[in-house]
Amino acid sequence: MDSKLTHLDEAGRAHMVDVSAKQSTVRRAVAEGRVAMRPATVALITSGTVAKGDALAVARVAGIQGAKRAADLIPLCHPIRLDKVSIDLAPEDEAVRITADVVAFDRTGVEMEAMAAVAAAGLALYDMIKGVDRSARLEGVQLLRKEGGRSGLWLRAETTESD
Repeated sequence: MDSKLTHLDEAGRAHMVDVSAKQSTVRRAVAEGRVAMRPATVALITSGTVAKGDALAVARVAGIQGAKRAADLIPLCHPIRLDKVSIDLAPEDEAVRITADVVAFDRTGVEMEAMAAVAAAGLALYDMIKGVDRSARLEGVQLLRKEGGRSGLWLRAETTESD
C-alpha cells in the first residue's frame, strides 16, 4: 500500500488530486454504520409509529441524497456521476444497521460517497427519533469493500486494529 498522502502536494499543501490520466472503470464501494438506540425506539421504528413518520423511508432517501452530495460536503472529493446507490436499513435489538452500496463508472473511487450515504442516513434517522430517544448515537461508519481502479479489490478484515 502506498503510504503517500495523495491530497498533499510536494510542499505539503492540500490540493485536489488530478485524475485526468486515470482510466474510467466500474467503481464500487460498500460502507456501513449503525444508529444505536433503546430497544423501545427500535420497536417504534419497526411498528411504523414514529410521530414524524416513516423513519426508515426518510433515512433511505437521505442516504441516497448524501451519496449524491458527497463532493459538496468533502472539500477535495471529486464530483462523480453515480450509477447506483442502494441503502439498506436493518433493525436490530438495540440499533438500526445502515449499509450503503454505491457504483459509478468513473476515474476515481466512490468510497466517500458510500460513507457519506451512511452518515446522512444515520443523521436523518436520528432526527426522526430524537424526540423519543436523544441518547441515540451514530457510530461505526466504515468502509467494508472497495473495488475497481488501479488498486482493485479491498475488503475490510474482521480484525481492524491496524486500520
